[in-house]
Amino acid sequence: MVDTTPLTRAVEHFADKLRAAPQSRLQRGAAAEALALARQLAGWAQTVEEPGGTVREMPDAGMFAVADQIAVAGNDLAVVLESDAEVGDAVRMVEEAQKRAGV
Repeated sequence: MVDTTPLTRAVEHFADKLRAAPQSRLQRGAAAEALALARQLAGWAQTVEEPGGTVREMPDAGMFAVADQIAVAGNDLAVVLESDAEVGDAVRMVEEAQKRAGV
């Protein structure tokens, strides 16, 4: 079994930062960056769970929901990852998105 703790920690850290961010920061692009990440993580999880299946796009539920969307998508992905390398790639995705989001 793969240890996905680094991913779940990174996802929760980013989500917590978004929850604490002022509305102005979310409006200036942090929410859009977070939604893009949530969609990537969700798509990755769907691809692993249903190879060759249609990837459903996570809807835009608004800037105040993106923290929860990242948490859900990241935790869903953590359940299906199969190697330490995949976990490392996912953690890097989260950390890079957090930097771009500026939170």
